[in-house]
Amino acid sequence: MTRYLLAIDQGTTSSRAIVFDQSGTSVAADQREFSQHFPSDGRVEHDAMEIWESILAVCRGALEKASVDASELAGIGITNQRETTVIWERATGKPIHHAIVWQDRRTASLCTKLKTDGHEDAVVERTGLLIDPYFSATKIAWILDNVEGARDRAEAGELAFGTIDSWLLWNLTGGRSHYTDASNASRTALFNIHEQRWDDELLSLFRVPRSLLPDVLDSAANYGETESHWLGAPVMVAGIAGDQQAALIGQACFKPGMAKSTYGTGCFLMVNTGAKALRSENRLLTTVAYRLDGKPCYAVEGSIFVAGAAMQWLRDGLKLIRHANESSTYAENVGVDNHVYLVPAFTGLGAPHWDPHARGAIMGLTRDTGIGEIVTAGLQSVCYQTKDLVRAIQNDGADLASLRVDGGMVVNDWLMQFLADILNVTVDRPRITETTALGAAYLAGLQTGVYDSLEQISELWECERQFHAEMRPALRESLYAGWLDAIERVCNN
Repeated sequence: MTRYLLAIDQGTTSSRAIVFDQSGTSVAADQREFSQHFPSDGRVEHDAMEIWESILAVCRGALEKASVDASELAGIGITNQRETTVIWERATGKPIHHAIVWQDRRTASLCTKLKTDGHEDAVVERTGLLIDPYFSATKIAWILDNVEGARDRAEAGELAFGTIDSWLLWNLTGGRSHYTDASNASRTALFNIHEQRWDDELLSLFRVPRSLLPDVLDSAANYGETESHWLGAPVMVAGIAGDQQAALIGQACFKPGMAKSTYGTGCFLMVNTGAKALRSENRLLTTVAYRLDGKPCYAVEGSIFVAGAAMQWLRDGLKLIRHANESSTYAENVGVDNHVYLVPAFTGLGAPHWDPHARGAIMGLTRDTGIGEIVTAGLQSVCYQTKDLVRAIQNDGADLASLRVDGGMVVNDWLMQFLADILNVTVDRPRITETTALGAAYLAGLQTGVYDSLEQISELWECERQFHAEMRPALRESLYAGWLDAIERVCNN
């Protein structure tokens, strides 16, 4: 009998649910966008209740489209936008403030003070992360300091914190389960990745009460059963991983040195480093890729805040295109030798620059610059930012011969060819590009016995197309030099 897995993929701009069969093939999916809130410059928020309602709707929708009953599910896997912070009342389950999104920069001044006071080395040593508004710790502190009575209520044990995975799990299980997995915990700046525990000194530094925190489990574990009335039958939540770690799993990058890059709202490049947590000398992050049977597997990661979001801005903000798929037509007409540069630093710059104060710019404009050049520059910015990460990884001593790619943007052949050209590596696009959801499904399948091992999962991965570098070295160097000049102009460091 076919055993199905339901993957919940809660992203930055939309919620999705996908039903997979045991071969890793998508049977049916449902998706729903939700509201983005921008209360002021650099602030990004979500309504956590709206996210929960959207997840419930897409889970029901995907099951209906698949003609699969909840009783036929072996388990549920959750993958989520990471770092985004929710604090809610334990008694009522109601959030006390909008969720503060990973892109939010409101705690930049606090982070600057903590760095100036000399705390960054200790944070990097324990967590693998830099001090930056990106991570959850300062977001938690901000909510506790800015919502009336919140800090006292947190100290009294009345409130709960969670990243989005914990928030969804709490709701799915009717408040019985307050857990997270090691990959999500490793993105809070409160979790000691070497000792695999919440760190008391970090909790003190960031002024976060321990009573807020969820318990940390393996990425494949029994997280509890859903309330039967949500989907029609109780189902075990059996796997959880942050979205980029889930994509690494979905891409079957289980051996040290294997790398993937995900192109969604942002872009995230991750290299598996195995049982060793390597400390980057080039401002990349060390993170938990996943934890199975109590044993962590580590990765080095570079995070780009704006990738697909740049194309959304060109579509919705400037209205230069009506649909994202129009961008490839413009790019084919303009060609790769485009010396217009779009630096999409809408919420600062991530790795390896880490400048929360940088802001976006379009440079190289001339009288004959048109829509095509600007749209093409938006696509190219994604590849240039990836090259920034690859250079940093190579400077840390890693060798990247190939790169597995996934996410919504990778269906664009022009973009993938330019990526291979500018990186000078082979780019592998898998048959299933929704690898983030697939990784969550694989974790749930490991816990519930659908899969016996990581080796079995590796055998399911298939390459749909390879893109090989064809660009002349001189052109590659010239285009990238122009990008580095543009970056230098927007940075404040």
